[in-house]
Amino acid sequence: MTATETSDRSPSLGRAGALLAAVGRVSRARASFVLTIGALGFGVLRELPQPSSWRRPVRAEFARALRQVIGGGLATTLVAATLIGIAMVYQAMLWLGAAGQERLIGSILVTVLVREVTPVIVGLIVLGRSGMAVAAELSALQLGGQVHMLTAQGLDPFLLLVLPRAAALAIGAYTLGVLFALAAMTIGFIAGMVAGGEAMSLWEFTSTILGAMAIRDFVIFPTKMLLIGLLVALTAALTGLTARHGEDAGRLLPRAFVRGTMAIMLTSVSLSLAI
Repeated sequence: MTATETSDRSPSLGRAGALLAAVGRVSRARASFVLTIGALGFGVLRELPQPSSWRRPVRAEFARALRQVIGGGLATTLVAATLIGIAMVYQAMLWLGAAGQERLIGSILVTVLVREVTPVIVGLIVLGRSGMAVAAELSALQLGGQVHMLTAQGLDPFLLLVLPRAAALAIGAYTLGVLFALAAMTIGFIAGMVAGGEAMSLWEFTSTILGAMAIRDFVIFPTKMLLIGLLVALTAALTGLTARHGEDAGRLLPRAFVRGTMAIMLTSVSLSLAI
């Protein structure tokens, strides 16, 4: 091979190498983030049952975070449940009743509302109301040097900052999910009664819904809500704790929101396919 041929190929090889290097950096960063989330999740599950992990500061932080996620997201959850109840529950009862297919009301509402809509909507509410707050709080602590100060004092930032928030968001997401589903069903039924187009009694409606629920629904739904809340907390916490100097809320919060949304969608789809 001559020197001219080598020089002609060098630019193309250089561009290909730069492209592969860029793809490798992105892939490595994404894989590192996913593996770190898995490690944090394992740590949370390992430390949750340990009494020594729940000292007074951790319990206080857990109580504060739980009040924030449930109290802060309750009004939004009920408003969303009202809209979904009128748009979905009432319409399903109205049109299926008109078609003489009342027996399908329970299976449709359980399949669509309980299994799919509730986890996604409540997950986004928890992400927007609490996940963003977690990312903002922990990024401020990281950039302000308080996380390093905790480590220097012999305190574990994971136990003080991550564990209580992860547990609070998981429990809060489950609580809001139950309230959302119950409120949507109740408001949809009341809307049907007020509109005069609902011939079912409350007992018949309740029996139809419960009869359409299988045993797996009582397992999959809590698992979805708890796992979604946990992953929202972990993605937000990791985004905040990996903040670098020079980054502000305008960059961190959109990143945390996208990561949390992906976690919600992937969790919901994965568990739905597992049913």
